[in-house]
Amino acid sequence: MELKKPSQMNGLLRLEEVGQFLLSILLFNQLNYAWWVFPACILLPDLSMIGYLVNTKIGAWLYNIFHHKLVAIMVLTLGFTLNNSTITLIGLVLFGHSAMDRIFGYGLKFNDDFKHTHLGWIGKKK
Repeated sequence: MELKKPSQMNGLLRLEEVGQFLLSILLFNQLNYAWWVFPACILLPDLSMIGYLVNTKIGAWLYNIFHHKLVAIMVLTLGFTLNNSTITLIGLVLFGHSAMDRIFGYGLKFNDDFKHTHLGWIGKKK
């Protein structure tokens, strides 16, 4: 597959994120929770945006902790290791949410502006 335009690469990366989101759903289905628990929890990591009420540095730091896939994988691994379904669920929600955000173009935040992400600017640049 030859990719010639940034939009083609963006499409390929979004497809990868779709796969990761679907993986989080597949893994969730292996847990003993009602089906509605995952969709009910999927937006909870966005509560980390409350840090922006303090300032952009704290907001970005807190947001990035709850939206970093390595953190999600570490929590997920801890849940599997301890055979603790609650911790596993938290890891899956963090992982699935991060993938979902990236599908829609929301990335990890720089500390200068909420709209400045590792994927570029959200909306129009100031």
